[in-house]
Amino acid sequence: MALNAVAGQKIFIGGQLDAETGDMVAADFTSQTWVEIDGWETCGALGDTAALISTDLINRGRTVKQKGTNNAGSMQNQFAIIPADAGQIALIAASKTRKDYAFKIENNDAALTPPSPVPQPSKRYFVGLVMTAEEPGGSANTIQMLNATIEINSNIVRVAATP
Repeated sequence: MALNAVAGQKIFIGGQLDAETGDMVAADFTSQTWVEIDGWETCGALGDTAALISTDLINRGRTVKQKGTNNAGSMQNQFAIIPADAGQIALIAASKTRKDYAFKIENNDAALTPPSPVPQPSKRYFVGLVMTAEEPGGSANTIQMLNATIEINSNIVRVAATP
């Protein structure tokens, strides 16, 4: 089994896209025009976590636990500010709306597939709300950064790398 570094991944923003009532599939993202968000310095976490439902049963003297609804999380990303970058401009614009946007992450695993003229890396697709696009400041020897939190509103669609 090959291991893949986070280095080399790319993140893209698409247009407004409403989450489906059920799970989304890769075909839901085919009409998107993608813009890479440059300067990606820190990749946030993404993926479902189930809510905990706990019931304290008196007669059993036990708390019974169950899995509740899934939450795909808050993806907290950091970017080095690149003022003219179209992806950062789109991300900041999305933070000013109340709409879900399409996102795509391309992993760096295309070279690990068998030789091919155009190998494709594995991908992750999802929709989410851009909740923050803030500049946190810093010390004298740091660069200006952009913190962007994406509240994910769909399942994470995983597409395998292809040769």
